[in-house]
Parts: sequence; structure tokens; C-alpha cells
Amino acid sequence: MQRKVRAAPTPFYPSSDGKPMAETDWHRKLLMELLQIIDHHFREHDDVYVSGDLLIYYKMGDNTKSVAPDVFVVRGVAKKQRGTYLTWEESHTPDFVIELASPSTVRHDLTTKKDLYASVLKVKEYYIYDPLHQIQPHFVGFRLVDGVYQEIAFVNDRLPSEVLNLELGERDGTLRMYDPMIEQWLVPPQERAEQEALARQHAEAELAKALATLERLQAEKDN
Repeated sequence: MQRKVRAAPTPFYPSSDGKPMAETDWHRKLLMELLQIIDHHFREHDDVYVSGDLLIYYKMGDNTKSVAPDVFVVRGVAKKQRGTYLTWEESHTPDFVIELASPSTVRHDLTTKKDLYASVLKVKEYYIYDPLHQIQPHFVGFRLVDGVYQEIAFVNDRLPSEVLNLELGERDGTLRMYDPMIEQWLVPPQERAEQEALARQHAEAELAKALATLERLQAEKDN
């Protein structure tokens, strides 16, 4: 009796690992704000992919080889929605990663993840930040040099990112991005909307003031 040749099962790469999105509400809020800030900054770049808490699989055929950075950026790939990130299909690994740490995760962030990001994924820049300042140092960054992470030095209390061409630092006690080209802090959508509303109110008030002055001068001229 002739045996039927069966095809090998196609590997399944789940989009969830069953773990919570963030340690605390503070971690989750900051994670979302950072994603929104970076995504908005690169909104006109079709080849910059910004994501976070998304499973990255880095070994084809082995769905146990995965990691889900809190925030990551990949340059040179299409800006589109993804359920998972398969490095062998994208042909690019993340260039930039931020992990939002806590006392329960920092050891893992500084050992296992750091080794993975350096030796396997070749992440060019890796940052670790504790929103609650419970660990010391609560903010550190590394840049990959000849396959080894070297600590990034602070400049004006900020860590310069060569990948993003931005600077990472604290503003009002939380992690934000600073654009040295325009010498401004980048802010999340809600804060940006508030700033734009205040700017409009100021412009409208100035216009009303100018019109009132013009009317007064016209009235004085007519008299």
C-alpha cells in the first residue's frame, strides 16, 4: 500500500503571548503617547514603521522565538498595519527600541533582552526608561558599535538618537522627544490639540484687537 506524503504543517505565529500590555497605567499611558509622538513625527515617511507591544518573530519555523518591545521603529519597510512582525519576510529588524522598565522587569531588560537585541536582532539603539523612577538609573540608552552595546552619553540632559534624529529626555517628569532641528519638544496629540487651540484663541484675540483699533481710528478720522 502506497503511503501518502503529507505536507509539513505551516507554522502558526500567534499575535498575542497572553501577557498584559504594560506593567501599570503609567507605563501604558506613556507607551501610547510615545507611539503617537513618533508616529506623527514620521507621518510623511512611507518607509518608517512605528509600532509597540507587537510580537516580533525572528526565527522562521520556530514560534517560540519572539519578543514584543514596548516601542520600536524600523526604517526601510512599508508603513502598514501588521498582526505580527516576521523578520525573514520583512528583511529588516528594528533599528530603535524602548523598553519601559520596572523593578520586576529591569533585570530581564538589561540581560536577556539586551543580548537578544544586540546579537540577534542587531537593534542599533536600545533605551530603557522607568516612568516611576523606582530603579537607578531610571533612564539609560545604548548604541550598537561593532556588535556591542555602548552606553550613550547625555547631552544637555538628553540622549541623542542617531536613528530618529531626535533627542530623548524628560519634560515635566516624563519621557519625551526633542527635535533639535526646530528646537521644540514633540508632544502627544491631546497636548498638541490644546496648544493649537490656544494659538487660535490668541490669534483671534489679536485679530479682534486689531479690528477694534482700526474701527476706532476710522471713527476718529470721520469725526
